[in-house]
Amino acid sequence: MMVPIFTLKLNHKINPRMVTIGKFDGVHPCLTAATQAGKVFIHNPHVRGQKPAAHRLTQSTLDSDISLLNINQAVTCLAAGKLGPDTVGDTLFVGSQTNLLAYDVHDNADIFYREVTDGANAIVLGKLGNIRSPLAIIGGNCALQGFDHDGNDQFWTVTGDNVRSLVLCDFTGDGKNELLVGSEDFDIRVFKEDELVSEMTENETVTSLCHMHGSRFGYALANGTVGVYDRTARYWRIKSKNHAMSIHAFDLNGDGVVELITGWSNGKVDARSDRTGEVIFKDNFSSAVAGVVEGDYRLDGQKELICASTDGEVRGYLPASKDQKGSLMDSSSEQELIRELSQRKQNLLLELRNYEENAKGVSQTNSEVGVIPANTQLQTALSVKPATEVQRAHVELSISTPNETIIRAVLIFAEGIFEGESHVVHPSAQNLSGCVRVPIVPPKDIPVDLHIKAFVGGKCSTQFHVFEITRQLPRFSMYQILADPSAAPPGGRVSFSVNERPQRVVMWLNQNFLLPEGVETPNVTFASLRGRGLLSFNMASNGQITLRTDDIDLAGDVVQSLASFLAMEDLSAEADFPTYFEELRTTLTEVDEFHAVHQKLTADMAEHSNYIRSVLVQAEDARLMGDMTAMKKRHRQLYDLNRDLINEYKIRSNNHNALVACLKSVNQAIQRAGRLRVGKPKNHVISACRDAIKSNNVNALFRIMRGGTASS
Repeated sequence: MMVPIFTLKLNHKINPRMVTIGKFDGVHPCLTAATQAGKVFIHNPHVRGQKPAAHRLTQSTLDSDISLLNINQAVTCLAAGKLGPDTVGDTLFVGSQTNLLAYDVHDNADIFYREVTDGANAIVLGKLGNIRSPLAIIGGNCALQGFDHDGNDQFWTVTGDNVRSLVLCDFTGDGKNELLVGSEDFDIRVFKEDELVSEMTENETVTSLCHMHGSRFGYALANGTVGVYDRTARYWRIKSKNHAMSIHAFDLNGDGVVELITGWSNGKVDARSDRTGEVIFKDNFSSAVAGVVEGDYRLDGQKELICASTDGEVRGYLPASKDQKGSLMDSSSEQELIRELSQRKQNLLLELRNYEENAKGVSQTNSEVGVIPANTQLQTALSVKPATEVQRAHVELSISTPNETIIRAVLIFAEGIFEGESHVVHPSAQNLSGCVRVPIVPPKDIPVDLHIKAFVGGKCSTQFHVFEITRQLPRFSMYQILADPSAAPPGGRVSFSVNERPQRVVMWLNQNFLLPEGVETPNVTFASLRGRGLLSFNMASNGQITLRTDDIDLAGDVVQSLASFLAMEDLSAEADFPTYFEELRTTLTEVDEFHAVHQKLTADMAEHSNYIRSVLVQAEDARLMGDMTAMKKRHRQLYDLNRDLINEYKIRSNNHNALVACLKSVNQAIQRAGRLRVGKPKNHVISACRDAIKSNNVNALFRIMRGGTASS
């Protein structure tokens, strides 16, 4: 389907996931990538012999087509595109853990340089919702921040964990872009500006996202999973033992529908159908793929798919011409057909042999060889089992048959519960029975589909019948209902009102918790099997619901789940979590202390730098005057000053890491306070909390978190 049309060997290593392409002069596409030692290289083979002016950009000594941009910090993300209304060419955006640089490559000048306290792990350019100007949106330490072409901060909100991937697409089909955010807490969140409109939970860190068409997008996880969603419905997914380094949407067969291109850590590049996930093209590099982009690199009017590997090899691909496609497809389709027919033949022969064995057993009146009673069926049950001396707390899945048949083996497929997503139970010959019990410990409060396959037969069977059944594990399955809740209630609480009958809330409880006989009243208390204390639920006659727990995350999950079940668009709440709020107050004090230390260390280092300059000038003067004694003395001073600077840098680095950890906690606290509300009240709480932090008004911050507004 695809043929390579050019290959480049660049003498620079390329950092994974940091490859882009930009027309910096408005005409010529240039491959741009982050390389080692805080540098970005720009490959421009179209305009030769032009030496860059001496600002950040310098000519590479290894390749005349490459210019190097010195960032002097480790590059964490990279993008190129247009933000300004009057700019001719694309702007290059380079993110680090502390700053964002917008750079005009053509004029070799900074456009803006902004400090980003929360770091920049991912970047995307484009229009978001009703915000008038295009934005450079960066995702960092649990926060999202958008800058316009002048570097003004036009957008800010928080998300659940560190951001790893971003993409803009019209998710809701309203003609305006939403922001899709992949993070380290395994969630893909969809933001309509600062409003969270949808969430999809995966079973690993979401490392890459790419828009395909309409509301369809591709995703990749840290465990080697790649797949496609259309809104919240997953079309398909595959899992590899290798890691997906980069994904990109590209129409490689000219049918008007893009395919999902994936570059892998083992050097493989493959293209999969967006509908089925079937591989329709593949190639191999000698090292890991660093990035996949597209551009008219040969300036012939055709956009090529461009793949770059970590060792600097770059290949461009185009869809094969009709003649090439015909010969390629003829040979490949013939081989595929032969393979498919051969596999079908093997399967049919195996099935025939099993039937013959079964028939032989029946004719010999030995019905236990493979034939089972016609009324045999698989029955499943889920129950909560508290911790004992020999076994930790778990959910027990019981699989049984209603007659004398035995279960020889059970295979369970479930995302995010078992290592490798599958679990096999194979009872020993002495323990064969018609019932198998499997302990399950879901790590998070998410609903999970359990796909069960059981091998059922007689006690002496050599062939077995395979039964398949799917059972859903409820979201809050690791909570045991207490018949006598005499323990003191938790100190944390959240209260809100719903205009619903108690029976609807009871229905939600029965669907989302594992209850032995179901409940008839919404006033219940649960004990967490994960050691997170009690969860108390109470509904008054006026519709006021009070939820008590010391775990603010659990409270947020319960509020969001109930609001979704009751289809509530807006929900305001009052909350108080004394223990958590006290910890947050301590964290905010630490943030102020770390900021003060940071400013002092920065001033000290600047003072040291000025002193070094003057000592260096004195040493050089002594050398020119032939005063070797003075020169040696100055160099000894320089040596001591350099050692002090290195020590100060280590202290500053440790201080910065501690500050980042505290800021993450603060951002997560804002997110948690927001999750206790739904819709407009949630957005108001998040924006009001941010304003309180910017104005350093700690008391207002806690008033907002408790009541939803800054007024007491």
